[in-house]
This record gives sequence, C-alpha cells and structure tokens, in this order.
Amino acid sequence: MAAAQAKKPEKDPVNIVHQNAILCETIKKENECQRLYTNYSINPFKKMYTLTGKPNSLHDSADGEEDDNFLRIIKRSTQEPGKKFEFPQTEAQEVGWYYKPLLPQDRGDKRIHYPRQNTEITKYMDEAWKQKEQQENLQ
Repeated sequence: MAAAQAKKPEKDPVNIVHQNAILCETIKKENECQRLYTNYSINPFKKMYTLTGKPNSLHDSADGEEDDNFLRIIKRSTQEPGKKFEFPQTEAQEVGWYYKPLLPQDRGDKRIHYPRQNTEITKYMDEAWKQKEQQENLQ
C-alpha cells in the first residue's frame, strides 16, 4: 500500500502568473460581451397577475392613457410560439413546428389510405376481450 502512494506523480506548484493571465483574459472577454441597457420595460416572458383596486377608490377608478407598447408586449407574451416567431427558437420546437400536411389527404385513394378492416377473427376476439374485462370489473 505504501508503494502505491509513492508512485503518485506530484503536482506542479501553482503558477501565479499563469493564473493571473487566465483571469485577465476572462475579464476581457466578459467586458467585450457586456452591454449597458438604459431602456427598461417589463419582461414579456414573465406571467403578470394584476390585482383590482378598491371599488370606491378615486385613484384606481381614474381613467388614464393606455400604453400601446405595453399592451402589445402583453398580448405577444401570451401567444403561442408559432405566432410569435417565424422559425423555431429551440431544437425542441422543431418537432411539430410545421403541423400542416404537405399533401392534402384523399381518403378515397386506396393506394395510400388503408382504413381499419375487421374480419371474423378480429370481431370475435374484440368481443372476447370485452367480456373478459366485464367479468374482471364485476369481481
């Protein structure tokens, strides 16, 4: 057991100059991507719940101007992604994004439409399964 511990390679001591260079590069990259926003508005992706005011309060019942931008953002936030965006925003949205069939369905065309057909055997087994389920439910 002592021989196994002796074979471990020793780690090099921490090089402070390299660590400082890595830190400086990280801070430089963060500063390049940082943007200062001064135009504040509501978050359209957060659900908003409004509370009604008191019925006899004057400041709640006073008519004010409606903010069209605010109403447009709220309306857009409640829409489904297909109406908000032209293309899917994530990989998961790609499934089912284009839900309309590429070709119109023609149920009269026997080459591509195969309706369910019951034979005597399938009808018999359907009835047998129904009777079995009814007997199990009665017990």
